[in-house]
Amino acid sequence: MYEYAIAWEWLAFAVRWLHVVTAIAWIGSSFYFIALDLGLVKRPHLPPGAYGEEWQVHGGGFYHIQKYLVAPASMPEHLTWFKWESYATWLSGFALLCVVYYSGADLFLIDRHVLDVSQPVAIALSIASLALGWIVYDLLCKSPLGKNLWGLMLVLYVALVAMAWGYTQIFTGRAAFLHLGAFTATIMSANVFMIIIPNQKIVVADLIAGRTPDPKYGFIAKQRSLHNNYLTLPVIFFMLSNHYPLAFGTAFNWIIAALVFLMGVTIRHWFNTTHARKGRPTWTWIATLVLFILIMWLSTVPKVLTGEKQAALPAMSQKFVTNAHFPAAKDVVQSRCSMCHAAEPVWEGIVRPPKGVKLEEDAEIAIHAREIYLQAGRSHAMPPGNVTDITPRERQVLTAWFESAVSPEKTQ
Repeated sequence: MYEYAIAWEWLAFAVRWLHVVTAIAWIGSSFYFIALDLGLVKRPHLPPGAYGEEWQVHGGGFYHIQKYLVAPASMPEHLTWFKWESYATWLSGFALLCVVYYSGADLFLIDRHVLDVSQPVAIALSIASLALGWIVYDLLCKSPLGKNLWGLMLVLYVALVAMAWGYTQIFTGRAAFLHLGAFTATIMSANVFMIIIPNQKIVVADLIAGRTPDPKYGFIAKQRSLHNNYLTLPVIFFMLSNHYPLAFGTAFNWIIAALVFLMGVTIRHWFNTTHARKGRPTWTWIATLVLFILIMWLSTVPKVLTGEKQAALPAMSQKFVTNAHFPAAKDVVQSRCSMCHAAEPVWEGIVRPPKGVKLEEDAEIAIHAREIYLQAGRSHAMPPGNVTDITPRERQVLTAWFESAVSPEKTQ
C-alpha cells in the first residue's frame, strides 16, 4: 500500500508537468495572436478581404503576416489549426483534479465544517458546477445581452464573483480557489471546442464549396476569444494559489477572488492597449498595485488565518493515530516540524504555518500523514535544508509509522 502512495505521487507530478507544459503552449499562442491581432496595420495594397498586416522579426528571419477578417477568396493549400493546446490543457487539468482532489477528497476537497457531504457527493458537485458554468455562460453569450459587449462582461463578472462565494460555501478554501480556476478554464476551453473551432470549420466548408462565408461566425469567435483573453491571468493565479494559504485560507477569500478577476482586466488592458499602439496606460499598473495591496490586507485582517477549518478526523485517518508507531512519530513531528507548522510558529521569519499546514494536534498529524511520509520520511524535502537536524533514524520512524498503518501485514 505504501508503494501505491509513492507511485501516486509520481503520477500527480507527471500529470502536473503535462498540465503546465500544455498550459504554456495554449497561453503562449493565445497571447501571441492577441498581440498580433491588435498590432495589425491597414494598408492600401492589401488583397481583397484582408483586414490588416504586420511585419515581424524573430530567430534571424522576417515574417509577413496578413489577416482576413472573414476568409480569403479561396481555400489555402496548408492551414494550421490552433486547438490542441487548449484541449490538452483542459484534459490534463481535469486529470490532475481527479488525481489530487477527487482521490484525496477527504483531505483536499471536503471541509465538514463548511458542508458535511460524502466523497461521491462532493465530486458530483464539483463536476456539475463545471458543466453548469459553461451552460449558463453560453446562454448569456447567445442571449440579446450578448450583443452588448460591456453589459455582458459586467454580468459575467457578477456571475464569477457569485461562483467564488458559492465554492467557499461547499469546499475547502484551497479547493474553492482551484475550482474557480477550473470553472473559468472550462469556459475558456469550451469556447475553443464548442464555438471558435466549429465556426472556423463552417467558414472552411463554405470556402471549399465556393460559397461566401457569413461574417457572423468571425464576430462570434472574436467575442469568445476576447473573453478568454481577459480570463487567462486570473486562471493562472487560482491554479497557483494552492501554494499560498494567505490567498485561499482567509475569511475573505471570495472577495480576494473577486479582486483577482479585476487585476486580470487591468493587466491585460495595459498589454492590449500597448499592442494596439494606443499608448501605455500606466494607470492600469497603479490600479493593479492598489488591488493587490487590498488583497494583502484582506488576507491578514483576521488575527489568525481562518484557513481550512479543522474538520473531524476522517475514519481513514484514525489508523494513523491508533497505530503503535504513532507516539514515536508524533515526537519526531513535534520536535522537528511543529516549530513552523503551528498556529503561531516560533521559527524566526515564519509568521504563518507554511501552506496552512499545522502539525500540533494528533488529528492534524494524522490528516497529513501521507505528506509527512513522502516529504520527511521517504524523501528529504522537509525540513527545508534539514534546518531542524532531523536524523536518518527519525526519518525511519516516520516511514515505519506510515507503512505499518497502511500495510500492517507487511510490517509485522
